[in-house]
Amino acid sequence: MTEKTRLPSRFIFFLIPISVFLLIISSISLLQFENGGSFLSKSVLKLILLNTTSVYLKTNVKREPVKTNFFSSIPPQIEAKSSRGRELNCQNSEVAACRKHIKRSCELNQALLRVYMYDLPPEFHFGLLGWKGNVNQTWPNVDNLNHIPVYPGGLNLQHSMEYWLTLDLLASNRPKVVRPCSALRVYNSSQADIIFVPFFSSLSYNRHSKLHGKEKISVNKMLQNRLVQFLMRQNEWKRSGGKDHLIVAHHPNSMLDARKMLGSAMFVLADFGRYPIEIANLEKDIIAPYKHVVRTIPSDNSAPFDERPILLFFRGAIYRKDGGIVRQELYYLLKDEKDVHFMFGTVQGNGINRAGEGMASSKFCLNIAGDTPSSNRLFDSIASHCIPVIISDEIELPFEDVLDYSQFSIFVRASDAIKNGYLLNLLRGIGRDSWTIMWEKLKEITTHFEYQYPSQPGDAVDMIWQAVSRKTSSVHFTLHRKNRYKRSTVQ
Repeated sequence: MTEKTRLPSRFIFFLIPISVFLLIISSISLLQFENGGSFLSKSVLKLILLNTTSVYLKTNVKREPVKTNFFSSIPPQIEAKSSRGRELNCQNSEVAACRKHIKRSCELNQALLRVYMYDLPPEFHFGLLGWKGNVNQTWPNVDNLNHIPVYPGGLNLQHSMEYWLTLDLLASNRPKVVRPCSALRVYNSSQADIIFVPFFSSLSYNRHSKLHGKEKISVNKMLQNRLVQFLMRQNEWKRSGGKDHLIVAHHPNSMLDARKMLGSAMFVLADFGRYPIEIANLEKDIIAPYKHVVRTIPSDNSAPFDERPILLFFRGAIYRKDGGIVRQELYYLLKDEKDVHFMFGTVQGNGINRAGEGMASSKFCLNIAGDTPSSNRLFDSIASHCIPVIISDEIELPFEDVLDYSQFSIFVRASDAIKNGYLLNLLRGIGRDSWTIMWEKLKEITTHFEYQYPSQPGDAVDMIWQAVSRKTSSVHFTLHRKNRYKRSTVQ
């Protein structure tokens, strides 16, 4: 063999490993290269990766198995599997727009909603959780999970919206916390679209509405009285008559003493069951989902039609008053049906886990009016991917202006539900294909009912801020019309 024929062979021999090496280097560079010219630091990459599972950690923490934390409604071991469900939410809208929604920092001109939050003393919010900051410290450090007070578990959690919204506002100015740019806290009320009142009213009612010792007035009532006095003195309240204020009163018995005085404000509520229409109505108020208490079923682990042996599931209090009387009538109609699980149940004795297991094994889940039109049961069934059967004529549903519940729920009038055979004939007439279409839609929208910290695009916190934003346009329209001749009157 001549020298001329040997040279190309040697050249090829050295060219192959060099090419492979260059290919590896370029691949790594592409992974770290973003926006056409800046490299992402390791800390930013970690934050982006960790935020997909709703867990926030400092960048100097060593890699360890993720531990369960109370900030996400989905246990971490489940969240890793359910990330596809959240990604699905992006795929249903414009992907680019959805991903831009998560920002490392939120600028004033980028925020959907600019929110001014009163610096109320801790006794109105995190102090109710036993939190005590340093001298003159109003808020906990939301950069560090260990510094954020834990919200009480059990049924207390179902009305915890005030907690999640306040945390989200506090995080909106923290560049270390990656979250959507829906709401941004501003420190000048003249820049704000809405004024947020950080009073944990549901927690105040649940934990502090009873008299103790020699008390003549409960802590809950005292706080409401002080809140009214505070707000009435504020220029922000006087300027709008409270119409641009946002107050969370999700528990139906919260704010009982103050609601009449503060009725001009925008409320975040569970329903309108215990409110006169002049105080609470759809024109000005927001209906927010309960925080479900059963665990979320990952989309990949959700049982299909043939693997759900129970046709219809209900577990809870059977004998109720007002609109809830239909529960006992349905109980007597359905209790002996073999493929129906209809029984009394409470949170005690592992009741929440039993309810979750039952819903996850059922095709349909009953959501019947109780003492009020709504209950947490609807959102437990959504988290379990069990098609909700809603029997509550007066119910108002969260985000119904953007969500079509008929795509993943069955609505039955109470008068029809108590007709002998009506409900079972209706549900048994829904075949596998029709049920599966609703089931797929249910898995797709589940993320809209998840409360978590940090918030994620399209989750419950993000959806509430978007709903508030849609309401504020009409609020400002009214205020601007009112102020038409104000300048000429002053002059």
